[in-house]
Amino acid sequence: MDWLNAQVGQDTFEGIKNTSLGKLVRDYLLNQIMSGTLTPGQALREPELVEQMKVSRVPVREALRELESMGLVVSRKHSGVYIRELSEEEVHDLYQFRALMDNHAGQMVAQLSPERRMELVALLDICVAQMDQANQDSNVQAYYNANLHFHWHFIEFAGNREIAKSYREVIQKLHLARVKNLSTPDHRRKSNAEHKDIVQALRDADNIGGALHCAELLSHHVVKAHKRLADM
Repeated sequence: MDWLNAQVGQDTFEGIKNTSLGKLVRDYLLNQIMSGTLTPGQALREPELVEQMKVSRVPVREALRELESMGLVVSRKHSGVYIRELSEEEVHDLYQFRALMDNHAGQMVAQLSPERRMELVALLDICVAQMDQANQDSNVQAYYNANLHFHWHFIEFAGNREIAKSYREVIQKLHLARVKNLSTPDHRRKSNAEHKDIVQALRDADNIGGALHCAELLSHHVVKAHKRLADM
């Protein structure tokens, strides 16, 4: 789950040889995107990044190329590099793909041993409590971070590396639209109420139809999240 918690400060770059800087610059910029510091449509100006990070142009260009290949930035001829703004069609397709993966993860974890399943439930309860606290504090970023961890726990416990890789890529792209989805208190309350229903379904997974119910709630949660975003 390190990609959710990348902590790369500007001082990290000083005194490190250029051969290792490309990845550090990429991770730093990725952290800025995932934290909402860099927002869709914002320009990434190479001279400013060079000055800010105290590195040469080579690792900055390498990092920007990697972020472009990840679908997070776009290079415009004679204009520069910008944080991507997703089209409505792209957002729709990404949410549909994510709903499929969440549904599969729900089915897999609901079939784990009771001990392993309760281990997951304990982690999910922590995330839900963090989201409740974030709602009380009106802290959108804290809510968003706990929300990311909530869903990533399902993917981790499902144990499929290829799905985890695809899920990570989808979430990183969807980030460009998802913070807006959680920007209102009402949306966050509805979102976390759905989280609580999902956790309860996982607790009851030994009941007839329990595994399918948990999976359905997860995928429906994603569909509802997309609808809330579209309604905005």
